Amino acid sequence: MSQAFAPLESTPQLMDAATLRRTTLRLAHEIAERHSDLGDVVLVGVRTRGAPLAERLAVELAAMGRGAPQVAGLDIRGFRDDRPRSAALGAPALVSIDGETPHVEGRTVILVDDVIFTGRTLRAAIDALMHHGRAAAIEVLVLVDRGHRELPLRATYVGKNVPTSSGDRVTVQLREVDGVDGAWLVPGARR
Repeated sequence: MSQAFAPLESTPQLMDAATLRRTTLRLAHEIAERHSDLGDVVLVGVRTRGAPLAERLAVELAAMGRGAPQVAGLDIRGFRDDRPRSAALGAPALVSIDGETPHVEGRTVILVDDVIFTGRTLRAAIDALMHHGRAAAIEVLVLVDRGHRELPLRATYVGKNVPTSSGDRVTVQLREVDGVDGAWLVPGARR
C-alpha cells in the first residue's frame, strides 16, 4: 500500500481529513476508557502508516490530560510470510520515536495499523513484537477493517468497518507520509 495513489473523482472516499481526525479522536477515547493507567501502555505503529497514526493517538491522549503513552514504530519486513526471511531479523524491528528500543515486557502493547485485510501483516507484527519480549497483553487498533481474513485475528479497536470484495483495495493516506489525509475504496476488477 505504499505505492503512490492519486484518487480519481469516481473513487469512493471512505474518510476525508475531518472524518479521519474525528475517528482518531474516538479511537483515543476508546483506549482511555479501557486503560486507566497509560504508563504501562506502548503504542506500536506498523510502518509505514501505522507509526504516524500511533503518534496522532498519543497526541490525542495527552490532550485529554491522560499523559502520552510511549510510541514506537515496528518494521515487520523480516517477519512476513510472503517474503524470504532475511538478515533483517538481526536488525532491531522496534524503535521508539526517541530512538530507543522500548521495553514491552509486562506492558500492554497496542499494535496500530491503517488497514486490516487478511491478517498476515498483523501476524508478522505480533511475531516481530514477540522478538522483543513478552507483553502482558497485545491489542490491535486499525483505522479500517475491510474483512477477508485468512487468519483468525481481529482488531480490538476499529475506526471503520468497510465491506469489500476480495479484489478491492483500501488505500489510506496520511499527511506525514503522503501529504494528505484520507481513505479511499479502490474497486478491483469484477468477474
